[in-house]
Amino acid sequence: MRRFLPFTLLFINHFFISAQNIDSLWRVYNDKAQVDTNRLKAINIIAWSYNGSKPDTAILLAQQEVQLAIQTQQKKYEALAYSAIGISFNTKENHTKALEFFFKSLKIREDLKDKTGMANCYNRIRSVYQSQSNYPKALDFCLKDLKLREEMADKKGMSNCYLNIAAIYNVQSMFEKAIENFLKALKSSEEIGNKIGMADCYNNMGTVYYGQLNYPKAIENQLKALKIREEIGDKKLLAASYTNIGLIYVDQSDYTKALQYYLKALQLKKETGDKQGIDICFGNLGELYSKQANYKLAIAYIDSSLQISKSIEDTEGEQYAYENLAIVYSKIGKYKEAYENHVKFKALTDSIFNEDNSKQLGDLKTQFEVEKKEAELKIKAEAEQEKLKAVALEENKRQQVIIASVAGVLVVVLIFSLFLYKRFKITERQKGIIEKQKQRVDEAYEMLHEKNKEVMDSIHYAKRIQTALITPEKYIETVLKKLMKN
Repeated sequence: MRRFLPFTLLFINHFFISAQNIDSLWRVYNDKAQVDTNRLKAINIIAWSYNGSKPDTAILLAQQEVQLAIQTQQKKYEALAYSAIGISFNTKENHTKALEFFFKSLKIREDLKDKTGMANCYNRIRSVYQSQSNYPKALDFCLKDLKLREEMADKKGMSNCYLNIAAIYNVQSMFEKAIENFLKALKSSEEIGNKIGMADCYNNMGTVYYGQLNYPKAIENQLKALKIREEIGDKKLLAASYTNIGLIYVDQSDYTKALQYYLKALQLKKETGDKQGIDICFGNLGELYSKQANYKLAIAYIDSSLQISKSIEDTEGEQYAYENLAIVYSKIGKYKEAYENHVKFKALTDSIFNEDNSKQLGDLKTQFEVEKKEAELKIKAEAEQEKLKAVALEENKRQQVIIASVAGVLVVVLIFSLFLYKRFKITERQKGIIEKQKQRVDEAYEMLHEKNKEVMDSIHYAKRIQTALITPEKYIETVLKKLMKN
């Protein structure tokens, strides 16, 4: 029998708008008198409203948004359009294309330095890798998302990241790490009073403990989630909690309590008109009554589940219903009915897993592996390109440092040269002054020399005159000697 234990995984909130609102938005988009941002906003909301229910329509609308965004140079809306296309391809399970457009959106967000947009892209990329069971890649992008949320102090975003990280660890049976991150998510949700987040944390921890067959811990956390969801009043979430608690009590063979919670879940599913939810509730009730040996009610509920599965074309639901009818009929000894239902169960199983489908699944797997490899190569090439850009940027910075250093040296040399030139000019002026002064000294010396010569000549001339006028001493002496002799 199917087990319905919803495990919270956070990806994207789709837009849900009425037909009247869509008409209004179309009028805005088609009115070219409107400013570009209004038209882009309108087509963006319309495209996002279809990405869950009509992905092909959403892709076409988002492509129109891309064209208008490029024409008007509105990068923000171009990124939003790429994300809408990626989500639509993810809905179609074309993971390669989904990644291609998510990375396009991410590149623009990085160029715009839009941390919130980048974080959202990381989360969407994480979701694709997780759906491919590529848990290392999923965890890598989840941690990148968390880092940005922490930088922005986005407590709600951090809580969502911890939930997603825990989910990745849980699916890999790393239960301690899963619980550790659920507790971190719970703390972040409590800090901002996010009751929905708190309930999700308790619900998911209960799911982990249920998988470990730790029923006391499982029921404890599910009841905490239920209490918060009752305060919120969200019928869909309440029904999920009632179902989860019922399943735990069934495994503990406490069928009375299990029945109480199953009936509460069924009532809410009827109130919300959730046919698939009603189908699951009928199936769970049929299994429960079978365990209690109340085969009449078991057959009634399982048959009701079968009719709904047929009406909503839920082949898997039909398969489970026929299987459980076969089990119940065999218990009460109605082997013909058991055989007939088993044959129908086997036929549906074969229709799902026949040779053609197996071949097709094999081809799809091969195609998936090829596309996955291409995506990885593309991502690797982009990473290498980014690495080369980083190297080129570093080289450019190094060259700029060298140029700046050389320029600095040249400036110093120029300043020193100007200083030397200035000193040289001063020296030249001083030399000129000294030479002029020397010339003047030389001229004065020459004049002094001439004056000295003139004086000496005068003296010599006077001496000659004196000599000529005065009688020589020898002559006087000779005359005296002659007189004395006489």
